[in-house]
Amino acid sequence: MKYSLSKLNWKELALDTLYDLVGCLLFALGFYTFAEKGGFAPGGVSGIALIIRHFTGAPLGLLSVALNVPILLFTVRYLSRDFFIKSVRTIIISTICFDLIMVQFPVYEGSQLLAALFTGVCSGAGLGIIYMRGTSTGGTDFVIAAVKKTNPHLSFGQITLVIDGMVILAGAVAYGSIDAVLYGLVCVFAATIVMDKIIYGAGSGKLVIAVTNHGQAAADAISDAVERGSTLVPATGSYTGIAREMIYCACSNSEVFRVRKAISTADPGAVIMICEAAEVFGEGFKEPDADSAQ
Repeated sequence: MKYSLSKLNWKELALDTLYDLVGCLLFALGFYTFAEKGGFAPGGVSGIALIIRHFTGAPLGLLSVALNVPILLFTVRYLSRDFFIKSVRTIIISTICFDLIMVQFPVYEGSQLLAALFTGVCSGAGLGIIYMRGTSTGGTDFVIAAVKKTNPHLSFGQITLVIDGMVILAGAVAYGSIDAVLYGLVCVFAATIVMDKIIYGAGSGKLVIAVTNHGQAAADAISDAVERGSTLVPATGSYTGIAREMIYCACSNSEVFRVRKAISTADPGAVIMICEAAEVFGEGFKEPDADSAQ
């Protein structure tokens, strides 16, 4: 969604703010409640803020803002106007959640492993909800955007790995324990899994590709089994030179077994490949967002 003073979509703004509030509460829950006494740094700018708080006792939210200011000044020219405005709003809400809301609740002081897992689960869920609205909590996201602009050959994963790795290693020094590295890695791994499930899980599915001599029969069998349409494409074997057909069928995770069985029944000699589809849009699946069509 694009913000403009002359044409402001209040419904979208309210929805963005609601997502920000829920996401930031979960993010703050992970860092303040579980990581605060966990003895590890989860990575990112919030991980750096956690290390500084360990020595100074300063408010976690204000520390994150203080760290974000120089990052913002350095990277602002690489950021889109809409992303910048929305991210500033998210940072403000995140600071409120950290320093005014979560401080009212007790801090978990139990198992370090459970602390690492729940830090990852809560922060990953929070970030996933925030990212779904095209915004961010700043910090690492701003750095990644800047680095990608100047070094497009680097992947997001490579940049994130370097940044998080440095913060996790710094946590080991700060907390004086090699276990801090292990728990930091557990946290980042859990956060990545949960974040991907939140962002892509609702629209994920499978793509079934089959090479067959009986394309129409296989397509009919799929339609009868799961009421899904298919796409038939002419194909030629490079070795045999024999003309065959390739069938494509996008389906949900729960339907993939029946699709595979339908193809095998129609053509026992078919070569079947099942691929992950991070998101599937269109009729019978997830509706595309209005913003993505603009």
